[in-house]
Amino acid sequence: MALISDSRELLRRIDVFSDLQGADLERLAALLQEVSYRREEIILHKEDPGDSLFIIRQGRVKVVLYGDDGREVILSILRDGDFFGEMSLLDGEPRSAFVVAMEDSCAYILKRDAFLDTLMERPMIALKILGELSRRLRLADDKIGSLALLDVYGRIAGALLQLARTEGKVEGDKVIIDSRPTQQEIASMAGASRETVSRVLSDLAKSGLISMEGKRVIITRDLHELRDVHGERVSTT
Repeated sequence: MALISDSRELLRRIDVFSDLQGADLERLAALLQEVSYRREEIILHKEDPGDSLFIIRQGRVKVVLYGDDGREVILSILRDGDFFGEMSLLDGEPRSAFVVAMEDSCAYILKRDAFLDTLMERPMIALKILGELSRRLRLADDKIGSLALLDVYGRIAGALLQLARTEGKVEGDKVIIDSRPTQQEIASMAGASRETVSRVLSDLAKSGLISMEGKRVIITRDLHELRDVHGERVSTT
């Protein structure tokens, strides 16, 4: 019973399921299965068949692709209340990327039949999922544009802006990112080396745009100034 209670509370916090009430909410919560993953454990493999939607109850995961040389490209970082795996459920195609736990994490799994039944019964959920897919596509467009057009300063500033949008908390005139990814993870987001990330973060801190306290990153000046770094540092190579 504790599992259903926890999953029900989580569903209420997720925008796409927030309209479910009473028996509908109870029924969907009862269909969820809880699973746990250790740090660095692969949750999904690219090209796996897609038969489940995953809802993160606790922890953080990264959606990644790997090059033939083993180089990692982080497409997005997801945390408590985020979901993934919906694309394969909607189009029937294999998984399009790997998903890896960044820390010890647990999630709820909703099987494909239950997911599709829920969409048929509550079309508004389908519309909300389409909205979330559109948001993620825009983020992907931004990343593609950054990798193609911007120099390394612009790409790293763009990675910080993405983290500010998805994980940042506004406190007065500052935006605080409590759990900064490692420098290697930021490098994988920005298509750079870890050494370059270290240098650029140091430069941004010296310029007063950010400060770092342990794992926290604080954007200390107007976000528009960091956007200027992101938007204007166009690569000439």
